[in-house]
Amino acid sequence: MAVVLFKGAAFAQIPVEFFAGDKKATVDIMFFRFFKNSSGENSKFLFFSRNRAAIDYKMSETENLPQFGFTEAISYNHPKLKGFAPVFLGQVFNSGIYPKAGFQYVHFTNQITIFSWFVTETLQNPLLDYYLLFRFVPKISEKTGLFTQVESLNTLPTSQLDGFSFSQRIRIGLKKQSFQFGVGADLTEKGRNSLNLTANSGLFIRYEF
Repeated sequence: MAVVLFKGAAFAQIPVEFFAGDKKATVDIMFFRFFKNSSGENSKFLFFSRNRAAIDYKMSETENLPQFGFTEAISYNHPKLKGFAPVFLGQVFNSGIYPKAGFQYVHFTNQITIFSWFVTETLQNPLLDYYLLFRFVPKISEKTGLFTQVESLNTLPTSQLDGFSFSQRIRIGLKKQSFQFGVGADLTEKGRNSLNLTANSGLFIRYEF
């Protein structure tokens, strides 16, 4: 739905990733594009969309059920803020719907992407989120590049009843035109007084539509 509704802002590349890990398989669609103004140039409004689903190989009728998450965000990026911007987002997970607001930082070049935010839920006893995406795609030859991407999502509770959550997603591989492929790992630590680590390592393939 996001791709259809915002096709004017996302008419360019929309990467779709399939990751086959040793414990789970995931599908991930993520893109961020500036809305266009009446002159066809980038406006100050940036739309970010992240849609992710995971299937556990040990899934049963009552345990290890599929997980999904949808994040849609809009930020206002004034040139004088040098990449920083207020951001408002809505997230939908298996556990419910969460409106959030905070500050974002964006930096784009042909080879480097840095995308980060610090946001808080607008609910009682909110969770605080710090997210960072770093992507580096240097050229190896005219049609081939090195593809490296690291994501970090850290959730910090404000209530003693909630736990901490720290997730890292790592991808290393090659880029051949619209395809990227290689190895990766998803690491998650959750808990309050002690953290339990889960790791899912495997192979990924991405295609930019």
